[in-house]
Amino acid sequence: MTTLSTTSGYDAVVFDLGGVFTDSSPFDAVARMAAEVGVDGDLGVRLVFGDYDDDTDHPWHRAERGELDIQTTRAEILAHTEAECGQPLDLFDLLRFMGSSGLGFRQAFVDRARRLRASGIRTGLLTNNVVEFRSSWMEKLPMDELFDDIIDSSAVGFRKPNERIYRLSLERLGGVDPTRAVFVDDWPGNVAAARRLGMRGVVVDLDPAAALAEIDDLFGW
Repeated sequence: MTTLSTTSGYDAVVFDLGGVFTDSSPFDAVARMAAEVGVDGDLGVRLVFGDYDDDTDHPWHRAERGELDIQTTRAEILAHTEAECGQPLDLFDLLRFMGSSGLGFRQAFVDRARRLRASGIRTGLLTNNVVEFRSSWMEKLPMDELFDDIIDSSAVGFRKPNERIYRLSLERLGGVDPTRAVFVDDWPGNVAAARRLGMRGVVVDLDPAAALAEIDDLFGW
């Protein structure tokens, strides 16, 4: 593993995308989507996204590993949700609910990533994503300015919280030791998986102020 000469004790920060750089969380959007049709929000998230603290054969997990196209994923989730709760939940409605929250980008995280990289900290983006959405988000952030490396789960064939994807990110950032890396995500289970490897985990809530303050504190800003 590589150790850099940084004064903070950390050599790299790995960021999630949705719910971190975006001002709308897909998990919150699905919860609201489910509630609109009378389904408990937490149940809706579990049915649409599967057990997100694990890596399973749920259709959404398979899509995030690049194994299913989005139309097949949508059809399987419609059938699955109707069978489980009597109400089909349409994956495509997720975009509408995310859009109702703004679907903008949080400039504060853009600024933090840019500042970290400028100070010599290696920065990575590690997102669970599906093939069909890749170009839409790649065009919305100045990726080359913000990140030394970008990993899309659908491109590499495995997804958070599988420890392989965290290790791959650290390897591609130059062989950073997990104990000298920070991981930032809006899903607590993904952060917990990073912490099990020894990474410092930061959870981003719907109000990102606490997470931003924690990052600033870690780097003495």
